[in-house]
Amino acid sequence: MSRRILIVEDDAAFGTMLRTWFSKNEWEPVLVSRVSLAEKEIDDNHFDLIISDLRLPDGDGIMLLTYTKEKKITSPFIIMTGYADVQTAVNAMKLGAYDYLKKPINPVLLQQKIEMAIKTEKKESKSKKSPGKEDFKMVKGKSAVIQRVYTHVALVAPTKMSVLILGESGTGKEYIARMIHEQSKRSDKPYIAVDCGSLSKELAPSELFGHLKGSFTSAIGDKKGVFEEAKGGTVFLDEVGNLPYDVQKQLLRALQEQKVRPVGSIQDINVDVRIIAATNEDLLTAIENGEFRQDLYHRINEFTIEVPPLRERIDDIEEFAYHFLKAANEELDKDIDHITIDALELLRKQRWNGNLRELRNVIRRAALFAENHEITVDNLPVFATPTVKDEPDDMALRPGNEKEQIAAALSKARGNKTVAARLLQIDRKTLYNKMHLYGIDL
Repeated sequence: MSRRILIVEDDAAFGTMLRTWFSKNEWEPVLVSRVSLAEKEIDDNHFDLIISDLRLPDGDGIMLLTYTKEKKITSPFIIMTGYADVQTAVNAMKLGAYDYLKKPINPVLLQQKIEMAIKTEKKESKSKKSPGKEDFKMVKGKSAVIQRVYTHVALVAPTKMSVLILGESGTGKEYIARMIHEQSKRSDKPYIAVDCGSLSKELAPSELFGHLKGSFTSAIGDKKGVFEEAKGGTVFLDEVGNLPYDVQKQLLRALQEQKVRPVGSIQDINVDVRIIAATNEDLLTAIENGEFRQDLYHRINEFTIEVPPLRERIDDIEEFAYHFLKAANEELDKDIDHITIDALELLRKQRWNGNLRELRNVIRRAALFAENHEITVDNLPVFATPTVKDEPDDMALRPGNEKEQIAAALSKARGNKTVAARLLQIDRKTLYNKMHLYGIDL
């Protein structure tokens, strides 16, 4: 049976060439030139692979990628792009694309990437099983400060209280949210995480509360929202401080009344979910600035857990380093079993403004360069050593080198976007949009 591929390309000649190539290589290709046509094909048919140009007449490949994620399509998605759009394509991979290809496309490279995509998809499908406690594995720290966090988790988990998790970017706030769910009376029910920072004012109501067919242009069928999908379980609202202000009122109503109304409906749906929210923002400052509702803040903040930054958990660094090394071995097909004493000592001396996420990236990179089954000091990057005192007080955003200015402000603010926006003298939404534009990921 032929494998089916959807090709989305508005250049007729190039699209025809791709269709011919795939036909000769035992694929059954379908070629379309617009996002709207691709969405219809995805709704009506199954595809083993989707390959899309980045720039299209009625949108772009990112829009189509987002659509496949909303539809829970698991087929590998490959972006095609010109040289100037490579950074955008890389950002697409962060959103779930399998890979990207630069034009003009090398047929040999195309074949290799397709084979890897199909192989990876099959491997992941084979390993998938019903989510349960055995699937949720993460190393626990032993430091005194994190043990206090675990104590608070055990205390609040069996209750119905809403929990607000505070902490810098990369400290593992979602991991703490999962711990609360797994130790709660709802552990056998769904756990659904929502990135509030990715929800636009237009998309959020549909994503959270669902919609009916025909309620807006692209609503080609009924859709259940997160609250209905998680009925009886837990909804984790990550980066809750970035939720559009107008949507905050709708969310407050849903939490207070335990009812949601899908877009386009005149009837409410009863829901029973527990809310866990997380943020690295200063919500009290956001309230003062009129960016976050005070009543919603008190509704989601019945119990607060503060996750300490990695620099306050020096005793945990070795344990986490070996945990990330194990994952890197599997990902990179390496066999490294040792981190030298000197390398561990250097890791302990860093500030880790990126926290666990930064440590994971450092270990992955070191594993890639490591030889003789061990990570040494030579395998580690040259760490920057700026302090807050070294950085200028006047950081107002000025034309030119915006990416560097934003990165510096975020570093000084230790990942807190509200503080960084204040340093740059811009509003938080502008900062978030510019971070997306420049591919800055925290």
